Amino acid sequence: MENSTKVSPGKFGANYGLVLGIILVLISIIMYVTGMALEGKQWPMYIFYFIFLIVIVLAIKGYKKNNANYLSLSEALKTGVSAAVISGLIYLVYNILFNYVIEPNFAEDMIDVARDNMNEMGNLTDEQIEMSLQWIKWVSNPFLGGAIWLGFSAFFGLIYSLIAGLIMKNKNPQDV
Repeated sequence: MENSTKVSPGKFGANYGLVLGIILVLISIIMYVTGMALEGKQWPMYIFYFIFLIVIVLAIKGYKKNNANYLSLSEALKTGVSAAVISGLIYLVYNILFNYVIEPNFAEDMIDVARDNMNEMGNLTDEQIEMSLQWIKWVSNPFLGGAIWLGFSAFFGLIYSLIAGLIMKNKNPQDV
């Protein structure tokens, strides 16, 4: 007997996006607490990028299983992109809270570290360093940085969903 209540792909993906967003926030917190964020260590984020791909694929696979093992490409895209966007929105909120409430001086600390690193390299002029720092200040704005992260999440969610959807799609014989 089939389940007559069908969950929309967007709502199904949102649950996975919630988990993905929480994982990203936890990784960010760990990076901050251990000092990796100020040191510029990126390897924890590489782990997240892999987790991101896995969770998008699992969301689509889960939706297919929940949908009597049928999946259209549009359902795969809706599921994966909604998961990616929800995770991006969660990170956006965290990023704003972190930079305005939890650690308001973090962006300035990052800029100071970047300035020190550029000075240590010794191959940049003062003008080049200042120009680079202006760009870093612009990108380190929590709203702009969060919006960029959200855009990249949506973009990669779309790409991964498209690939997974093309691999996993099949037609429901009742829809023919």
